[in-house]
Amino acid sequence: MKKLFGTDGIRAVAGQPPLDQTTVYAIGLALAKSLGEAPRILIGQDTRESSDWIAATLTSGLTQGGATVESAGVITTPAIAFLTAKHGFAAGIVISASHNPWEDNGIKLFGPDGYKLPDVTELRIEDEIFRQLAAKTAVADHSAPPSINESDRAEYIQFLLASVPGLSLDNQRIVIDCANGAASAVAPQLFADLGGEVIITHASPNGRNINEHCGALHPKVVAEEVVKHKASMGITFDGDADRALFADEHGNVVNGDAVLLLAARDLQARGLLAHSTVVATTMSNMGLEAALKRSEIKMLRAPVGDKYVLEQMQSMGASLGGEQSGHIIFTGRSTTGDGLLTGLLLLDILHRAGKSLAELLADLKTFPQVILNVKVREKKPLETIPSVAEAIAAAEEALADSGRVVIRYSGTEALARVMIEAESEPLMRLHAEAIAGAIRAEIGI
Repeated sequence: MKKLFGTDGIRAVAGQPPLDQTTVYAIGLALAKSLGEAPRILIGQDTRESSDWIAATLTSGLTQGGATVESAGVITTPAIAFLTAKHGFAAGIVISASHNPWEDNGIKLFGPDGYKLPDVTELRIEDEIFRQLAAKTAVADHSAPPSINESDRAEYIQFLLASVPGLSLDNQRIVIDCANGAASAVAPQLFADLGGEVIITHASPNGRNINEHCGALHPKVVAEEVVKHKASMGITFDGDADRALFADEHGNVVNGDAVLLLAARDLQARGLLAHSTVVATTMSNMGLEAALKRSEIKMLRAPVGDKYVLEQMQSMGASLGGEQSGHIIFTGRSTTGDGLLTGLLLLDILHRAGKSLAELLADLKTFPQVILNVKVREKKPLETIPSVAEAIAAAEEALADSGRVVIRYSGTEALARVMIEAESEPLMRLHAEAIAGAIRAEIGI
């Protein structure tokens, strides 16, 4: 079992294990030794105030281990995946904690093909990290991060624009929420090249305001801005812009399930939806499944985590997959979720259809769904906790064929997530609160 890597790299409070200086340096050494002789490695980062020193310490370890390190500076996670694969780097590293608060940070890894590393590779790297820590190698004095290649950002923007040839936002007003994160360094220039009136918000990062009352964690913020400015649509990103959520012209939040529906129907109509199948996750709403079925599209469910969605997509040759949270993967276009790319492709669908977002989603009827997050002090198997297991069993029996119960631990935070959807909203909330209460009583903080 992995001890450092979660579902999206290594993530913790910056300055505390495993993101203390000693461990970060060991991670750099371990990565360099795991990637062959004299590997070239690309680093990018988000806007957290800890990202600079983590990049410097990690670079010191990588260099000490024989690697050559280049930096793209503040840039999105999918940009690093793209640039790593295009320019033949041995690995790409992103220093980011995505949607987490500013105090946290993380280290995400991409292989030379631009894909996130499989679990077996992460386990091997973990073993090397622990060997380096056991050796008690002194942390070498670290200098500033390597100089930034300013052309990386421009190259990524050109890739994005090339994905939607002919797209124009003329006569449209769009609101963009950059979450004071990595999108702040890319989105303003990207959307400036598409015409129309683009209103950029939350693009003034100060190291501590990333995701703070803005971005994909707070989609109602961009929805309110859409109504305020009488815009045709809103797009909001998380801290590293690997996912995006939307708002329609009426100020309704549009999540990843809805994006999957529109993208699947568009690809199906053009004969581009492989196997007429979409890969979603256990968290996706039953309403999405029903809407796809009406369009003769099959939906498969993968475990939560975009890397697991991608694994299932690759195993059966699917061309579209994603998560309710806004990670959408278009194989052939990207190797990971890309919020900016998703935003452009959705705009392109609307442009070609000549319809608004609300019009295209008029037939999507979602089941009432609630997700409760419970902070936990440990991630003990839930089935081994009698009171929790009993509450879950009671919910499953009561809902039977009229709902779903999904209880899981977050792969990136110390949280238990309780998700229930059902035709009966009162019954849904009753059982969600009962399960959350049982977890809180046994292992809650």
